[in-house]
Amino acid sequence: MTNPNIPFERSEYQQRLAKTRAAMADAGLDALFVTDPSNQAWLTGYDGWSFYVHQGVIVLPDADPIWWGRHMDMMGARRTCWMPQDHLLGYGDHYVQSTDCHPMQHLAEQLHTRGLGHARIGVEMENYYYSAKAHAVLTAALPEATLAEATALVNWQRLIKSDAELGFMRKAARITDKVIQTAIERAAPGVRKNDLVADILHAGVTGVEDDWGDYPAIVPLTPSGLDATAAHLTWDGTPMRQGEATFFELSGCYRRYHAPLSRTVFLGTPSQEMLRIEAAQIEGIAAGIEAARAGNRTCEIADAFMAVMAKHGIERSGRMGYPVGLSYPPDWGERTASIRSEDTTVLQPGMVFHFMPALWMDTWGLETTETLLIRDTGAAEPLCSIERKLFVKG
Repeated sequence: MTNPNIPFERSEYQQRLAKTRAAMADAGLDALFVTDPSNQAWLTGYDGWSFYVHQGVIVLPDADPIWWGRHMDMMGARRTCWMPQDHLLGYGDHYVQSTDCHPMQHLAEQLHTRGLGHARIGVEMENYYYSAKAHAVLTAALPEATLAEATALVNWQRLIKSDAELGFMRKAARITDKVIQTAIERAAPGVRKNDLVADILHAGVTGVEDDWGDYPAIVPLTPSGLDATAAHLTWDGTPMRQGEATFFELSGCYRRYHAPLSRTVFLGTPSQEMLRIEAAQIEGIAAGIEAARAGNRTCEIADAFMAVMAKHGIERSGRMGYPVGLSYPPDWGERTASIRSEDTTVLQPGMVFHFMPALWMDTWGLETTETLLIRDTGAAEPLCSIERKLFVKG
């Protein structure tokens, strides 16, 4: 390795490419065009805030991948990708947000040049970063090619983490512990929510010892009171108030790897009903972790939790978690398997899930979650160390 910015050894990337190429062969693809920035980084190391313009990675069956994007961002690819410079392609700024030409026309020329004008090329149709216009232009510019649905083909190869990836996730988990602890300690009546979030962001970016913090794929979710009945609200300038619960859904981030965690703080004295439901939730989480074993299925985690909820007369259904690892905004989930009753993905060692059986009630919310590593034997390992409970601050 010659570029110090590349997070992994070249052998790690070669293993990832081998898995991806096998999946491509199974799907009958001659090439794959990857637009998800997380998949781009996983395959090439590319790391930059440039996913607001068209860019991607061309994966071929018998050559190093090709990073393609805006010319000014090609300079960033030289600093972060492991491939040689002749595998980095840039298009001119006259393509950017133009009504006269489109970057996909440039991409089509590059594919033609490489003998792919009649190929079967996989594209990520259900992806934040591959627009309807991009697909239409690329289709028109490659009339003899077949653009085949290949959403999540790379995502599924990311499901089992390597030892090197798990090392990064453990570092992210240490930062997560720090940001959650900061939120708990700083929460108090009269503290403006934006000031609290500033402390959370500062804690996350400073990191832990030599492990510096990156920006997380999701901003701090910190709703209080009635706002906490919703899952994905952020913050405002309102002071925190006595008699309200606030949940914090946060993640540390190290070299783009995440380990999300949620904990809830109540300022004052919670009701007996909230304490009863909290106790049931904690019991259910323990049951879910016990079910999170290699050889079991993702649905068994969800079913174990819901069995406890049913025993206590609490309604809960739907999705309760997803795989996590390397991610870019707007989501730290990997968008493959789900922890829910209808998902039968078999759990394997090295998989990592954000298990989040949160409860959003009529007038308050209670989020207590864990990032779980599926181990070779035994129940899953929570990567974070913050005590699993409702934090009450009188």
